[in-house]
Amino acid sequence: MTEKNAGLKLWKTRSTQVGWVLLPLRVFLGVTMVYAALLKFFDPAYLDPNSPNGVQQQMLASAATSPISFIVNMTADHAAVFGLTIAFGELAVGLGVLLGLWTRIAAIGGFLLSLSFLLTVSWGTSPYFFGPDIVFMFAFTPLMIGGDGGVWSLATFIRRGTRKRMRLANPAPANESERVSSDVDRRVLLRTGATAAVIGVGALIIGGIGRASAGSTSTDAATAAPSAGAAPAVPTGATAATAVSTTTKPAGGIKIAKTSAIPVGGVKAFTDPKTKAPAYLLQPKKGTFLAYSAVCTHQGCTVGFDQPSNQFACPCHGARFDGTTGDVLRGPARTPLAKINVVASGGNVYVV
Repeated sequence: MTEKNAGLKLWKTRSTQVGWVLLPLRVFLGVTMVYAALLKFFDPAYLDPNSPNGVQQQMLASAATSPISFIVNMTADHAAVFGLTIAFGELAVGLGVLLGLWTRIAAIGGFLLSLSFLLTVSWGTSPYFFGPDIVFMFAFTPLMIGGDGGVWSLATFIRRGTRKRMRLANPAPANESERVSSDVDRRVLLRTGATAAVIGVGALIIGGIGRASAGSTSTDAATAAPSAGAAPAVPTGATAATAVSTTTKPAGGIKIAKTSAIPVGGVKAFTDPKTKAPAYLLQPKKGTFLAYSAVCTHQGCTVGFDQPSNQFACPCHGARFDGTTGDVLRGPARTPLAKINVVASGGNVYVV
C-alpha cells in the first residue's frame, strides 16, 4: 500500500470515530471558555460594583427582562462571589474539555453556564438564534453524550499508563474480569482526580494573579471634579437634564439615583421605572445627567458601556452607540438608543 493510500485510509477511519469528529468542537469550546475566564480575571471592571460593565451592574440590568429575575436579583447582592464562581467555572470547563479530563462532566458544566447566560443576558434576543448563548449551550451536548472519544485525552493517557503499570493488556480485552476492570477504574479515578486537583490549584493561582494585576477601575479621571472655571455643558444633540438648585421633586418624577452616586464621567445602571427595561444614567459633565435605554435597537440585547471609548456596545452582534448622543456608530443597529428624560433636583435624579 502506498503512503498516499495509507494516509487516505487513516483519515477515512478517523472520520468515523467519535473522538476525531468531536475534536474541532472540543478545541473551539475549550479555547473560548478559557479565554472568557481570563478576560474576567484580568478585567479591572469585572468585580467593580460601580462599573456598568461589572458583573453586579450586568446582573441588575439583565434582571429586568430575565424569566428568573428573582434569582438574578438575589445573586446580585453577592455579585463578587457569583462573578468569581462564573469565571472559575468557565476556566474549569475550558481546561476539562480542551485537555480531555472528565470531559462529560466539563461539558455538563459548560451547558449549565450557557443556559444561565441564555436566561439572563441573551433572553431578550429576538429571534432566538441571534443569541450566542443558545448556540454554545447546544454545542456542548455532543460532548455530554460522546465525551472526548479517547482522542487527545488526558484521561485516556492516564488509563493507558495505569493499565501498563498493572501489566494489563491495552486496550482491555472483552473477557477481562469485572474485578480487574473495577480496580483499573478506581485507580484511574484517583489519578484523574489528583490531576484535576493540580490543574485546579493552577487555575486558582492564575485567577489570583489576574485579580491582583487587574486593580480597580476607580481612577482619578473617573472621579475628579472638572478643573476650575470649566463651564458645564450639555453635549450637542443630546437630551440631557442639568442639575438645578431647587430642592423640590419634579411633578410626576420617579427617583432613580442620588446625584452623589454618579461621579463626573461615571455611569450607573438602573431599571427604567416606566418601561421596566434596563437603562444607563451618565454624568459626562458636572451637573449634566443623561439617560439611555440599555436595550439594543437591533435585536433587543442588553448593551454594556465601554468607558474608555465612551460608547455603548452590544455583546450579541457588535453594534455600537455614542455614549453622549446614543446615536449608532456601528451596525447592524440602525436606530439610536432610546433617550430617557431625567431631571436632577435636590441631590437626586428623577425620571420624568
